[in-house]
Amino acid sequence: MGEGYLTVALTLCLAVILSLFLTLLEGVRRNGARLEAECVMDIGLSSIMAEYHRELFRQYNLFAIDSSYGTASCGKANTEAHLSEYLSKNFSYEDIFLSDYFYRDFLGLYAGQAELTKVSILTDYGGAVFRGDAVEAVKADVGLGLLQELQGWVQKVEINGLEEGREEARKQELDGEIKEWVDTYDGMEIEVDEERWERAEVKNPTSELEAKKRLGLLRLVVDEANVSANIIHTESLIQNRMRQGQVNHGNVPQDEQAQMEQLTEKFLFQEYLLRYMGRFGKECEEDALHYQIEYLIGGKSSDLENLKSVVNRLCILREAANAMYLISNQEKRAEIRVAALAACTVIALPALTPLLESAILLAWAYAESIYDVKSLLAGGKVPLLKNDGNWHYSLTSALSGNLQDENTVGDGLAYEDYLRIFMMLSDVDTLTARAMDMVEADIRKTSGNISFRLDGCFRTVEARVQIGSSHGFQYEITRQKSYE
Repeated sequence: MGEGYLTVALTLCLAVILSLFLTLLEGVRRNGARLEAECVMDIGLSSIMAEYHRELFRQYNLFAIDSSYGTASCGKANTEAHLSEYLSKNFSYEDIFLSDYFYRDFLGLYAGQAELTKVSILTDYGGAVFRGDAVEAVKADVGLGLLQELQGWVQKVEINGLEEGREEARKQELDGEIKEWVDTYDGMEIEVDEERWERAEVKNPTSELEAKKRLGLLRLVVDEANVSANIIHTESLIQNRMRQGQVNHGNVPQDEQAQMEQLTEKFLFQEYLLRYMGRFGKECEEDALHYQIEYLIGGKSSDLENLKSVVNRLCILREAANAMYLISNQEKRAEIRVAALAACTVIALPALTPLLESAILLAWAYAESIYDVKSLLAGGKVPLLKNDGNWHYSLTSALSGNLQDENTVGDGLAYEDYLRIFMMLSDVDTLTARAMDMVEADIRKTSGNISFRLDGCFRTVEARVQIGSSHGFQYEITRQKSYE
């Protein structure tokens, strides 16, 4: 009888212990499965983030997933497929040596549907995400002392209206008025004194310089044989696709993106562009355009046209600044007045003096601007506003059109500094769109990237994955990762 009680008691104890053991085992299985699911999810997301585009990083120091993976089509479905593949491989025991003999899948997990619920694309919000990444790439290396100088340069340009082009318009107006005098009086008999008459020879003293100007500004400041002939086709690039509404969009709210409205951030973005893109005098042979910064400013499809655009803009700015100096300098104004009076005295037309004086002043300013632009393109420096010590051409040299002398390095602003001014005066959205054009065009030149699109590049992804178990329980895990 005693043995029967012992057997019953032992059976009851074993039942309780076994129940407890099985409960603990199930708890271990469930919690272990949850832990493994979360670990595998993190590993899977890290794996797709590790597939950042190598050429984009190499050339522009930007991290992003190319969702086309070298194919002709981009989109979330491709990245979801890659994520599902990584999850399945991490749940699988197939690559473990002799897994059928030494291991058993205690958790029995498998990956279900993987869905990207949120993505942030480089081109989102007019390229604000791209700008933010560009700023982060240089923020630690660029000092803000240059920003204060740049602000001062821009203020001088804006306050003095150096980009308005009034001088060239005024010169054309004066030449028209002088031509009327030439047409009226040239060849006419004029009275020199009471006993002598002579035939008037009315001539614009700036005509030789104007003949030089008609050759084309670019020819006067650089050897055109050395100018790049590269051309890009902008129809398929991101700026044109943005205009036509043919770009992919992410769904991360804008308030989660870096805001690029502040002056400091715009300055850092420009410094990024100057660091990673080529320009005249600092070309990169592998780029689609050699003068990329000039493209950002000019927006033309060829290096030649972009360089012309920047050179013309430089000349307008320098002509206005040089005219300001001549107007303020009494000695040079006296030289101009003597030259105008001498020309009018010879032809006995004193009424023409004010017109010739203004025309000569603007011609002298233009000739000096030719020297300035040549110096800048040759690697020299030119101050924004000149003084007696750094003025170059004499009045005689300017009017004769003798502009072939050597250029000096000088002090002041370099060509790159003037590009900084032009970019600071540009619309930031236009600057961003053109910069993204250059990135696309350059990456497409590399092997396997002919269909590369920036609007297929993800920098932030949020994924939701259904994970099941052969033991009957399910998990839904959502994770987000970003290149920070």
